[in-house]
Amino acid sequence: MVLRPYHRQADLLKAFAHPVRLQILDTLARGEACVCHLTTVLQKRQPYVSQQLMVLREAGLVQDRKDGVIVYYRLADDHIAALLSASRELLRGAGAPIHFPEPPSSPVAGCPCPKCVGDQGCS
Repeated sequence: MVLRPYHRQADLLKAFAHPVRLQILDTLARGEACVCHLTTVLQKRQPYVSQQLMVLREAGLVQDRKDGVIVYYRLADDHIAALLSASRELLRGAGAPIHFPEPPSSPVAGCPCPKCVGDQGCS
């Protein structure tokens, strides 16, 4: 069927079409992060962040790796960061007065992840 590639593309773009998922992707564009780090940065509950990560993983946008009990996420492809950047440029080019906040750099206050507190790790 001729339209099938467009359906697949639409499904992929649907995964992008959520503000929290965009914020997760933006954070991961700066490097891998564990779930507890993402929950602290996003100020969202862990089950909600995990649900959004599942959508992104199923769409092939993020990959995970386990290190003991900690699961780290990263972008599956560099093109994802480029797409985020291009979409921002489209908004700016259309004259949208828009400012995207920079995700905080590590360490993040209150985050229990190894990136923020050393070797104590997530609970």
